[in-house]
Amino acid sequence: MKGIQITVKARMTIENKLLVVLCGPTASGKTAVAVELANSLKTEILSADSRQFYMEMKIGTAFPSDEQLAMVPHHFIGHLHVTDNYNVSRFEKDALDRLDVLFNTYPVVILTGGSGLYLHAVCEGIDILPDPDPELRAELKELLATRGIEALQEKLLELDPVYCQVIDMNNASRLVRALEVCITTGLPYSSLRNQKPRPRQFTVLKLGLELDRNELNQRINERVDQMLARGWLDEARDLYKFRDCNALNTLGYKEIFEHFAEKMFYRDAVEKIKTNTRRYAKRQMTWFRKDKDIHWFKPGDVSLMLDMIRKESPSQEE
Repeated sequence: MKGIQITVKARMTIENKLLVVLCGPTASGKTAVAVELANSLKTEILSADSRQFYMEMKIGTAFPSDEQLAMVPHHFIGHLHVTDNYNVSRFEKDALDRLDVLFNTYPVVILTGGSGLYLHAVCEGIDILPDPDPELRAELKELLATRGIEALQEKLLELDPVYCQVIDMNNASRLVRALEVCITTGLPYSSLRNQKPRPRQFTVLKLGLELDRNELNQRINERVDQMLARGWLDEARDLYKFRDCNALNTLGYKEIFEHFAEKMFYRDAVEKIKTNTRRYAKRQMTWFRKDKDIHWFKPGDVSLMLDMIRKESPSQEE
């Protein structure tokens, strides 16, 4: 298999710019497959994993290994601090700016991650939503503080049961944001997210990784054990003082912080991480299954993925 031959110096046209989107649930093997694809195609990788943006969360978010990072240039891995304010809108702009540069060198670029909203932002744009209302946000945060996350979950289930099927229901920040939109507009958040796609100056090819549920659950359990063995507790302990930052309001760290606060035993925290991760993976697949443009493969089908990419990329020499 030959790599992509770079023959164009000027900005390429939409016909020969191809963004390959590799998606799938957590622990499905996206990182390894993306590296293999990018290495074969002699290109680079953009990460759309919103949990891997933060450099201090290397173990708990399963960063690519040092070897993988050395094999293929990665973008948006560990480029922020947990104290930084960042959102999907800023990522959309940053990713498109980076693609503008990369597409002047590579006809094909890989975008990968399990954060469906972030992938959607790059491919089709962020839907137009109202700006946060400070008073309403304060009211919702007070509700969270006094009655717990269950109160937010109950309210969103009432206002937008459709979005509850795809959101991480343990992510208080996303619950608050969805409720802000529902209350401000009087419409379900899910209905406002399905706007018409914005035009992009590249073609998108979506590839998805799927595994048997039992196999995926086993991989999730094993990965949690491996991350703990690599020092996840020490990493989380160093970050405990930042636990109120939005970046750390995420799967895994929340459960460990509850253990640190003596709200649960260690073994219970580990089991809760595994259970919540399995549930999260199920929600991810619910999101991705709704996208009929995704072509599904097993993680070992790299040669088949490469064949499809080459057929979709006019700039690829056989």
